[in-house]
Amino acid sequence: MRIAVLGVGLIGGSVALAARERLGAEVLGWDPDPKALTAATGCGAIDRPMTSPREAGDCELLLVAGPVATLATGVQEALAVAGPGAVVTDVGSTKAALVEATTDPRFIGGHPVAGAETSGVAHARADLFAGATWYLTPRPDTDGELYERLHRFVAGLGAVPTAIEHHEHDRVLAAVSHLPHVLANVLVAQAHAALGGEAMPATGGSFRDATRVAGANPGLWAQIYAENAAALGTQLDQVIATLEDVRGRLGELEAWQGRAAQQRRALLEAETQGGPLAELRVFVPNRPGIVADLALALGRAGINIFDMSLAPTQDNRHGTVVLWVAAGEAARAGALVAEKGLSVT
Repeated sequence: MRIAVLGVGLIGGSVALAARERLGAEVLGWDPDPKALTAATGCGAIDRPMTSPREAGDCELLLVAGPVATLATGVQEALAVAGPGAVVTDVGSTKAALVEATTDPRFIGGHPVAGAETSGVAHARADLFAGATWYLTPRPDTDGELYERLHRFVAGLGAVPTAIEHHEHDRVLAAVSHLPHVLANVLVAQAHAALGGEAMPATGGSFRDATRVAGANPGLWAQIYAENAAALGTQLDQVIATLEDVRGRLGELEAWQGRAAQQRRALLEAETQGGPLAELRVFVPNRPGIVADLALALGRAGINIFDMSLAPTQDNRHGTVVLWVAAGEAARAGALVAEKGLSVT
């Protein structure tokens, strides 16, 4: 497999390292910063540096990595050189604007929920994505074979590919990623003002834990806040209302505190659930978007597809989509598929 990584910072460099080590892929790399490209070559992240994205025309997969504000241009440049059977994806933290602006069916938006407090290819790691959720945002016209290729590629890097609609992605990430960064910044500013230059008092780890991401990569996060302003604004409005409610009930918050503990346990249990897998074989018509439709239907129900394969019939009019899901979710997944009028075994 030959892939191109367009942007070889922390994420792009880690994709390149993982693709080489885990998948045996040949990795071509390009970056607008010649120093970053030299560093990526020197640390073994890429097999061959490119002087321009135009040299990626014979790659099966082109991955665009870089600041959120540059992704739309980068994706269009990749699509302009990609072959008709190539898949183009990105790693941006916001998806709605990019997906809606890119109508080419070869593009499938992506977002690995992984990173570090450091940046740059010098800090890239082949294991960065191990066990991490990697969101994929197919559209109704997404080609099933391209989606399968990208799904297998992401799983091959050690991540867990998870289909989600682009607007839902931005709503969820506003709550679980973007809002925590805003609140971490607020807590640091609040403590700094309260201490007035005094030394930090001896405390437990709660302040450090809650503010670990404060001030992270200002340029990158300013772009994320701007790109996802609507969804983040909704979350902030809800937090402000909650804080006002808490302010008015400071003498009677035991139940509220206990409820938070229960909710946190539920969230963590949902994140770490695992176990055996079950195989579902779905007989489908050969029409555009059928695979994306299945993936998004299960994703909306919280059912993750751990692996998939496509097998067309000899006349190419129908085919079988084989899906592997958690065994405990197999019955529910089968029922959802059957509701679409498809045969599943």
